[in-house]
Amino acid sequence: MAIDPPSNRLWWKEPIHRIELGWIIIAFLWGLFMFFFMIAWHFIGNQNLSTESYRVLPEQYQERVELFAEEHQLLDASGEPVDVDGVPVVSPPPGEDAYLLGRLWEWWPVLELKKGEAYRLHLSSADWQHGFSLQPVNINISVHPGYEQIITLTPTETGEFGIVCNEFCGIGHHTMTGLIRVVE
Repeated sequence: MAIDPPSNRLWWKEPIHRIELGWIIIAFLWGLFMFFFMIAWHFIGNQNLSTESYRVLPEQYQERVELFAEEHQLLDASGEPVDVDGVPVVSPPPGEDAYLLGRLWEWWPVLELKKGEAYRLHLSSADWQHGFSLQPVNINISVHPGYEQIITLTPTETGEFGIVCNEFCGIGHHTMTGLIRVVE
């Protein structure tokens, strides 16, 4: 109940004042501008990744990632497998598919990619929704179990790039990291 109720109880039938109408028109036009500019910015701003998504059973995706890791495991000079804190380092051939698996609480395996070469990076989760945030290049993707996201990735700089989960996934969320190394 208002302090002073309107004199006419059918207030919505009152004519709109010119100033109010002007602001409504401005807000409507601004909304249209923003809507179409967001679509245009997708193409001219290189801000949004175009991804492919497919349904996949988490168990099947996990098996595919494990086979990928076995096939492309990086070996040192003595023929021993290379790992980072117990996580295998995998080096797929340039131009081929690379797979990452999100699971409580890691991104597995560590990828070693070549600078200037394009890769199709496959992402999925074995258990919960996770966030794939590649830093410092700021690529962010929500990764869901049962869906395989595929992005085309062409590294332009060498170095180590951290992967963090930016979707809360449980008590160990703050420890969920991964790594992509880019070499010449």
